[in-house]
Amino acid sequence: MKAAHKVLATWSYEPGLPVRGYNDRMLYVDLTTLRIEERPLEPVMKEKFVGGRGFGLWRLWQDIRPTTKWNDPENAIVISPGPLGGNTQYPGSGKSLVVSLSPLTGVPIDSNVGGYFGPLLKFSGFDALEVQGKAAQEVVVFIDGPAGTVTIEEAPAEDPNSHVAAEQFTHEYAADEADRRNVSVIAAGRGADHALIGCLNFSWYDVRRRSARLKQAGRGGIGTVFRDKKLKAIISRGPVVKGDMNTPADLDRVAAAGIKLHKELHDYDDKQCRMRRQGTAHLVEVMDAYDLLPVHNFQYGKHADVAGIASPVWDERFTQGIPDGCWYGCSMACSKGADGHVLMTGPYKGDVVTVDGPEYETAAGVGANCGIFQADWLLEANFYCDTYGLDTISFGTATAFAMECWQRGVLNAERTGGLDLSWGNGPSQLELLHQMARGEGFGVTVGQGVHKMRLLFAERGWGDARLLRDIGMEVKGLEYSQYVSKESLAQQGGYAMTNKGPQHDEAWLIFMDMVNNHIPTFADKAEALYYFPMFRTWFGLNGLCKLPWNDVEPGDNAKTAEPAKVPEHVQNYCDVFAGITGRELTKDGLIRMSETVYNFQRVFNLRMGYGTREHDRGPYRAMGPVTVEEYESRAERYDKQLKEKAGVDPAGKGTAEKVKLLRAYREKQYESLLDAVYKRRGWTANGVPTIEHLTELGLDFPWFLDVVRPHL
Repeated sequence: MKAAHKVLATWSYEPGLPVRGYNDRMLYVDLTTLRIEERPLEPVMKEKFVGGRGFGLWRLWQDIRPTTKWNDPENAIVISPGPLGGNTQYPGSGKSLVVSLSPLTGVPIDSNVGGYFGPLLKFSGFDALEVQGKAAQEVVVFIDGPAGTVTIEEAPAEDPNSHVAAEQFTHEYAADEADRRNVSVIAAGRGADHALIGCLNFSWYDVRRRSARLKQAGRGGIGTVFRDKKLKAIISRGPVVKGDMNTPADLDRVAAAGIKLHKELHDYDDKQCRMRRQGTAHLVEVMDAYDLLPVHNFQYGKHADVAGIASPVWDERFTQGIPDGCWYGCSMACSKGADGHVLMTGPYKGDVVTVDGPEYETAAGVGANCGIFQADWLLEANFYCDTYGLDTISFGTATAFAMECWQRGVLNAERTGGLDLSWGNGPSQLELLHQMARGEGFGVTVGQGVHKMRLLFAERGWGDARLLRDIGMEVKGLEYSQYVSKESLAQQGGYAMTNKGPQHDEAWLIFMDMVNNHIPTFADKAEALYYFPMFRTWFGLNGLCKLPWNDVEPGDNAKTAEPAKVPEHVQNYCDVFAGITGRELTKDGLIRMSETVYNFQRVFNLRMGYGTREHDRGPYRAMGPVTVEEYESRAERYDKQLKEKAGVDPAGKGTAEKVKLLRAYREKQYESLLDAVYKRRGWTANGVPTIEHLTELGLDFPWFLDVVRPHL
């Protein structure tokens, strides 16, 4: 197949390694003009935007206009690993951050992903890759770090579906078998051609399985942008990875922090989260136990059949005894793989494959939220979502919405093209996926996401617009990730106030708020919704995975003053940052670093026509029971809340009236939360950062403040 490639453009450069975490240059590719060049990092990028998500947001602002749409050629995809990315001493240091203008939301989206691409790009000489334009035909971009060349090539024969593309391109561009571990491939798939929920897969070569594995940059439809640019793949071939390739300022300091965490993982993982055996899928039964597992489109929080997709199933289905890390040196090793799955459907029916996962979000969204509790169907859907380049979170939430529409008579067989979307129908769910990949049938409708579906159904007169809004689990156009937030006011804000849309990687406060009652007041919740989104943003600036922060904890963490912050690990991050970059960092400085980028992203949303209070309100399903049957399923709880919190005696009232009264109370609580959080963040009552606050953060660029002033 490689013989059919036609080289359209070639560019040569001087290879090099980063010094103190930075190369001080980035790679730029324009697919329309076939221009390839290196660009120096602007000083402001390192000083204020650090790397990763920060670099992506800064570059995207320069690339697009307020009128730019996701499928305009000027929309860019920016990939950056961050200054700490690629170190092999501290677990979880292989992340890449991808930024683009989202097809789902119309605002910038950032998505983090494991796999080797970002670090190999960095060790090939670049702190970021920026791709603009659209190719005339399907192409690949190949970055050969050891050779110092970048090419754009026609690639007509290879399969765009990720599990095949990653394998084919790894073999084509590696010099030999030993070199395959130095090659990483970015691909999407046929689903991303026809759906707005496309994801990107980043590969790494698993030397023990002797095959390419995949991790996903799932959120926001970046895979759709990728395929719209007629990209079949981006391939990075780097040098052989060694432990000192970031040329850190103080390698011993980085190693000391890493050794502490390696020891904790050795001592406590089996007693705490069992990440090395079950990955994040260990959360399924935990969430079910606390009534937090989304069931039937977030109507309920638990299900009698949860054992079918709970952690004992995955403990058995995942291949054990293999260190499944998605970057060198990560002893958390939670990238579990289910080997030997025989595909039951679709174009690869009968093939024996390795399924990467499922992660908790996939098990909860594609499984429980759709009423599917059979492991084989879940693995099948997980595999096809990945290889077709579709985000499992958005796919799960969008399918669950369609299934509830079926339950309530909004949809029927005539409207779905004959598909029976009853809860638990695994074959129909798979057929939706295959239709998305083929670009036909009702699958294409579901692939447009919840926001567009609910507007379409209302426009066609199939259902009540308010009900569809109440049960459509999206904010800003992005589908909810998989936690029931009804009983946690802080988590309701943690989802709906997120700049990019409701994603758990920014603020996950359910246990602090609902289970442990550590943040009872509005001031407490506002402080948490200040600190944790800023803290978690920092991972995305530096190429780090969040999981080693709190999915294993020091043995004495519970005795500390603020155990939710895992203070010893926060100090580790300060030490690793200083050890690599040579810049000392305090815990407060870490938050300030993130706050700068976070506020920049908020103003970016304003620039694109969003970013005010009205865009921070979620569907009522995220706050409380929408329907009579939801209320009655937890009647004792809700009656008690009406009496003790809302000051309303429920005695003698009908359920419909109680639903209405509880809704009025909860919506008022949410508005009070917005007031408290905006004040803590230095924003106006309409959710707009003030000029004074932005100036304090150093974001006093005149062109930037001009975007804010009309909203003050």
